[in-house]
Amino acid sequence: MKKRNILSLILLMSFTGIFLFTLDSCKPAKKNIGLQLYSIRDSIGRDIPGAIAKVAKMGYTFVEPAGYSNGKFYGLEPAAFKALLKKNHLPMLSSHTGQEAPDSAHLAATMAWWDSCIDAHAAAGAKFIVQPFMGKSAYESVKGLQAYCDYFNAVGAKCNAKGIRFGYHNHDREFSTKLDSTTIVYDYMVQHTDPSKVMFEMDLYWAVIGGANPVDYFNKYPGRFELWHIKDKEEIGASGMMDFKSIWAGAAKAGLKYGVVEVERYNHDQFTSCKMSNDWLNAAEFVVMPL
Repeated sequence: MKKRNILSLILLMSFTGIFLFTLDSCKPAKKNIGLQLYSIRDSIGRDIPGAIAKVAKMGYTFVEPAGYSNGKFYGLEPAAFKALLKKNHLPMLSSHTGQEAPDSAHLAATMAWWDSCIDAHAAAGAKFIVQPFMGKSAYESVKGLQAYCDYFNAVGAKCNAKGIRFGYHNHDREFSTKLDSTTIVYDYMVQHTDPSKVMFEMDLYWAVIGGANPVDYFNKYPGRFELWHIKDKEEIGASGMMDFKSIWAGAAKAGLKYGVVEVERYNHDQFTSCKMSNDWLNAAEFVVMPL
């Protein structure tokens, strides 16, 4: 009797282990989704360690700062900022910063600024630097926009030398502005920048607001969109206006490597809205962002 009971217990434990393993394997894997720290702009300036800890608890796997200035990130030296992120298991994948295209009198100073900027980002562990703006000259003439394309190529070459990719982040104006009857600002930029030096972080929401379909751009310029800003009117998925399923179907064509959430407007407090956005993306079956 004792041997029979022991055998039954072993079989039960084995079956339970298999059952638990099967249940565990059915759990959706955590997705590799970052947060643009502008999303918590009202909080990070007041308490950087506390804000970063909250981002980690939300389930994000990396961050994209928008707080570089004078060689520091939110007032912290690159090494200190990197250490804070490492403590929270949140590497800095990319960062938003930049300078307007200089005239000849300011070219040397601007490129020297970039040298310092790139060194600081390398020290902090960044893989990408993204400029999220251009001056008004880029929207006034082909000549003005070409000057930016040449400038971005030069900055991209500097970034490449330090093992960092350089890119540009759009708003709606790049899609809604035509320099003549056929020249759309965004198309011109993609066509006149060197793919080996300049990639694009497409802000999906601003592209749609500008009248564009992101998938059309993925098909027209495959491989150029290595980063995405995943954005909605408020929390991700809340408005119903963004066809994320169709957009994600074009991810491979786009050349997507990493997706970054940015929440600019909220129905809740900033941290709740950012967590809701990450939860929605992790639950969406069509969103594929493996760790």
